[in-house]
Amino acid sequence: MRFRPCIDIHNGKVKQIVGDSLRDEGNTAIENFVSVADAAHYALLYEALGLNGGHVIMLNPASSDYYIDTKSQALSALNAWPGGMQVGGGINDENAAEFLDAGASHVIVTSYVFHDGELSLENLNRLVLAVGKEHLVLDLSCRKSGDDYYIVTDRWQKFTNMKLNLEVLDSLSAFCDEFLVHAVDTEGKQTGIETDLVRLLSRMEDFPITYAGGISKYDDVRLLKSIGEGRLDVTIGSALKLFGGHLELDTVLDICSGS
Repeated sequence: MRFRPCIDIHNGKVKQIVGDSLRDEGNTAIENFVSVADAAHYALLYEALGLNGGHVIMLNPASSDYYIDTKSQALSALNAWPGGMQVGGGINDENAAEFLDAGASHVIVTSYVFHDGELSLENLNRLVLAVGKEHLVLDLSCRKSGDDYYIVTDRWQKFTNMKLNLEVLDSLSAFCDEFLVHAVDTEGKQTGIETDLVRLLSRMEDFPITYAGGISKYDDVRLLKSIGEGRLDVTIGSALKLFGGHLELDTVLDICSGS
């Protein structure tokens, strides 16, 4: 199990937030941590540790007054470590190449692909044509409704009609290089991992998937590794000391890499 680092940017600052509190109107969110360091600082830290394959997420829409500042922070991180990190947030077929040219290894996309609550194969194919399958990560972040998980879009604020299951994972894997999945109901809350979601994702063999959401203690990392049978990678935000939490990154890395 690999550790995938993160840099979440909101209103032009590196932050950790409660995922389901994010609102476009007013550019608001419940904040767990606001960094005094910029995004490039974290990118260089991750580079020094050899933690490639993490993600930079822009949490403001293009319509936001803060988008220019948020995008500037994202680009500074990508420029600081060319090829080291992925980037997501408002990516489409027209702007994806800009971020790859700035140093992103992959672009991460949800809303453009799941347009108006439905999967748009037309948009998905446009992305593949624009950047290549090998540079595309599909963000399948989801929330539970009843007994099932549904993919959510627009900074996790809108439900799609697409239920997340093994058939969907298998089908979408033909269009991308990886999946990124936030368990949105637990994101930033440190309430423990979504074990049902982890079991579902772990059924997808030989395809990179990064799980995020709910980790609060070292045993959560161990549980994720056990239930996920070592097939899933993990990203942790608010719980890390790096972002004001209490988990030491070195210890997390040891758990991830240990037998």
